[in-house]
Amino acid sequence: MSSYRPIAVTAVLTPLLLAGCGTDEARTPTSDAATETPAATPEATTATGAVPEGVAAQYATLTEEVGAEGGRTSSGDWEVAYIVEPAEPWFETTDGEPVRREPAAGETHHLEIIPIEAATGRIVPDVPIHLEVLDDTGEVVDEKELMFFNAEFFHYAHNFSIPAEGDYTLRASLQPPEFTRHGESLEELTLLEPVTVTFEEVRLEPGD
Repeated sequence: MSSYRPIAVTAVLTPLLLAGCGTDEARTPTSDAATETPAATPEATTATGAVPEGVAAQYATLTEEVGAEGGRTSSGDWEVAYIVEPAEPWFETTDGEPVRREPAAGETHHLEIIPIEAATGRIVPDVPIHLEVLDDTGEVVDEKELMFFNAEFFHYAHNFSIPAEGDYTLRASLQPPEFTRHGESLEELTLLEPVTVTFEEVRLEPGD
């Protein structure tokens, strides 16, 4: 993913992610009561015509990066994907102006989590996400509250400091989204429960 990525505050995308999302066999995603589900094949058109080119392109990029640099799992109403990249810069707003923030000393990896509504394939906005990185003894070596990013595709991420090359576990705790909901009844609402998912044996190396 490009290193030039402005930050945004809200987004809802159309359901193209689930087609073809792959998982590296060396990285085994698990979750609390999670079950691996086969990729869906959503329709590529809408009532008004073809999906906009930019929307199709961002989902193609997301699918490619999850397949090459991450994995996915599911639990309840959620589908959750992750991506591992080198530490990256981003833009933060200071006094109303975007200011480029370079990776801080010691930051080694940019870890991304993508929460998806399993029933629709839509990336979910306004989700508080806490991500922990655990070593092979179960000790937390770094943890962050993730930020919501606008880039080639919408995602949640932060830079992390990983002390040494090795296999780690990513543990992502997702809270119900904080947006206001439409609906005729409580029974039809989704994404009301928090979920914690883990991705095991994630190889983190300098320069990933």
